[in-house]
Amino acid sequence: MASDEEILEPDALAERARVKGAVQEIATIAGKLLKMGDTHVLWYEPTFSTLHLAPLSVSHVLRSNLLTQSPVIATSATLTVGNGFDAMAKSIGFIVGEDGDQDVKDGEIDPANLQTMDVGSPFDFANQGMLYLPKHLPEPTRDGTAPQILEELGELIDAAGGRTLALFSSWRGVEAADIHLRKVLSERPISIITQKRGDAVAPLVERFAADETSVLLGTMSLWQGVDVPGNSCILVAIDRLPFPRPDEPVLAARSALADTAGGSGFMQVSVPRAALLLAQGAGRLIRSIDDRGVVAIMDSRIVTKRYGQILLNSMPPLWRTNDKEIVRNSLRRLAETMKE
Repeated sequence: MASDEEILEPDALAERARVKGAVQEIATIAGKLLKMGDTHVLWYEPTFSTLHLAPLSVSHVLRSNLLTQSPVIATSATLTVGNGFDAMAKSIGFIVGEDGDQDVKDGEIDPANLQTMDVGSPFDFANQGMLYLPKHLPEPTRDGTAPQILEELGELIDAAGGRTLALFSSWRGVEAADIHLRKVLSERPISIITQKRGDAVAPLVERFAADETSVLLGTMSLWQGVDVPGNSCILVAIDRLPFPRPDEPVLAARSALADTAGGSGFMQVSVPRAALLLAQGAGRLIRSIDDRGVVAIMDSRIVTKRYGQILLNSMPPLWRTNDKEIVRNSLRRLAETMKE
């Protein structure tokens, strides 16, 4: 009797080989996944039917392949959390614990022998900008942005004559603000630019920069890398503290691991992450030595919760106030000077 290879057509043989290879690849991947333990997180993305695998931490990879092999200079405008470098140093791999030096071999560099320096900023934040902390506003809930927050946001934008970058932690917040602001500012010469799902950031920012009386509403993609110096942005409003969402697989897994180890996932993962994003968001305001304006954090938890001080210490040292009238009057004066 002839073998299968002798009776199958070439196309059928090729398809059989392809299927066999795919099955073997799946088996190999499944075997690796079973051996991953708690060092990786695995999740399924239904939108594109994709299975994702990511390490919980890249610190050991960077440490063994980079930091112990050559001198490293790491620079950024947002390396500190709460006035300290420890959180970032641990996440990168410079610091891995009390016994970290045991994994350094002879002839290798010990990453723990690091030097840190905060060189400050060329900007005079205390005189160039104001940090508005309205502690009278209600805390955010799962029900979306509170009406009081939207109402106050509208008042601030009105005082600024537009010229506002409003950053939201969710699409739901963007959509609610869009509806409210178009209603309350309909009789004002203020144009509203609203980011939609799938929009490219660059064209939105270009439109915002070109129109001094515009308002740009957007989500996390606008929290960093937006550079609009000058008269187009005198108010940066942040709707809520940017803590990681519970459905972010990697950060949720890191938080759970910290809790399991006897620590606090919230303080070790969520707070440092929020501090970094908050500093980046607030940094959209002062982009040159001539810029002036207000950063408004519309989340009262930053002044009512104990962790709030860590977040504040991570931000630019703007002059702080919780007096709405002081802020509104300052924005009006700034807006008037820009008309001259």
